[in-house]
Amino acid sequence: MIGHLARHLLIGFNVLVLIYFAALNTSYLVMSLIAFRGIRRHERRLRSLVLTDLLSTEGVPPVTIIAPAYNEGQTCVESVRSLLTLEYEQFEILFVNDGSRDDTLERMREAFELVPAARLPTAEIATAPLRRVYQSRRHPNLWLIDKENGGKADALNAGLNLCLTPLFCAVDADSLLERDALTRIVRPFLEDASTVAAGGVIRIINGCSVRNGVVERVRMPRGLLARFQVLDYLRSFLAGRMGWNSIGATLIISGAFGVFRRSTVVATGGYASDRTTGATVGEDMELVVRLHRYCREQGMPYRIDFVPDPVAWTECPETLRTLARQRDRWQRGMAETLVRHRVMLLNPRYGRIGLVAFPYFTFLETLGAGIEVLGYAAFALTLALGLGSKIYMVGFFSAAFAFGMVLSIAAVALEELGFRRYPERVDLVRLFALAALENFGYRQLISCWRALGLVSALRGRTAWGEQQRRGFTARKPAAAA
Repeated sequence: MIGHLARHLLIGFNVLVLIYFAALNTSYLVMSLIAFRGIRRHERRLRSLVLTDLLSTEGVPPVTIIAPAYNEGQTCVESVRSLLTLEYEQFEILFVNDGSRDDTLERMREAFELVPAARLPTAEIATAPLRRVYQSRRHPNLWLIDKENGGKADALNAGLNLCLTPLFCAVDADSLLERDALTRIVRPFLEDASTVAAGGVIRIINGCSVRNGVVERVRMPRGLLARFQVLDYLRSFLAGRMGWNSIGATLIISGAFGVFRRSTVVATGGYASDRTTGATVGEDMELVVRLHRYCREQGMPYRIDFVPDPVAWTECPETLRTLARQRDRWQRGMAETLVRHRVMLLNPRYGRIGLVAFPYFTFLETLGAGIEVLGYAAFALTLALGLGSKIYMVGFFSAAFAFGMVLSIAAVALEELGFRRYPERVDLVRLFALAALENFGYRQLISCWRALGLVSALRGRTAWGEQQRRGFTARKPAAAA
């Protein structure tokens, strides 16, 4: 009797898993189709827009770039050099050294001739104590805030307190922005005065040739693990975020590259930290969700946008251990944010965010990670017990593997259709090959780490997890074309 009941439970769970895969991949497919249309529409708008003309118009707002850094000695100088080359009329850089224990401060002081200077605050968000503020003799628009360690959100708030401009751009200190990235990402604020936030695209710099803070030649990484992540990012940004943005439901702006209206962020209390609304490892997503909630509750018109052409390049993990920590942290951050703002779930007061985006990220992206991992185990057990019919096996393979392969190919097609960042034909062939290969091992690993991240969130784990970096200057340039 127990065996009979267990068999029925196993079959019932298999049905649930198939429904989950069908719902998840169908939503991916719908978003990919919407993204195709959105990129086409974006291209048509760009054809009639000359960026230099846009910059020459009156009212282009000055921007402050806030770059929080902790133990970024390997990449900080190249990253700041990249920021200094940005093609934008008025901008400042606030590099926030969050109590680094390596040589980050020394490298910055030596490279940019930093000297102590005074700067008046414009906000009073609680942060860890500041030690000293520096300004560069060589670049008057470059400032460094040295403070005690308080975490990334605390460092961003320290920069926000000293921000003098109506817009600020949050970037990671290990990211390189393309020269026209700031110009492109500010465009939504010029087109619509109600815009409170806009995010750009993050791409993988591993394997690329970098000189003086500029990506000179784009190539695929050498390692298979990093190559899989290139496909991950294409699918996430070009298909996922472009699709959600096209229906007005952007819920995530990457902490590596996003522009915000300073007054609105200050009004909501700044980034979530131990000294403000409570720390979370997903401070980027939490801020965007809180902006949605704040604007809806205040009854104010607003827009949160995603722009697919401004690019920030970042170094991705090249070891399984580091990648596992990253994906665990991302999943914890998502779970913490959704729980914190659970009042928005299926609540008509919050429009498409509450009725569409919030349920999707809660049930399919967050809780679904556990269902997916258990589904693979149930599939193996079903086969071992000889309970899997041909229809079930074909259905599971189609929903879990073939459908995912089609979606990855669609992401590569979006890249080729809209941007063609990988000019070498061999790299394009590799991307299509990876779209098939990732479904047999890599995706299952990612699902396991996401499921463990959900467990970590339930256990209240708060550790960030360090990432080992090679640095941009350590990379050997790819051979000349």
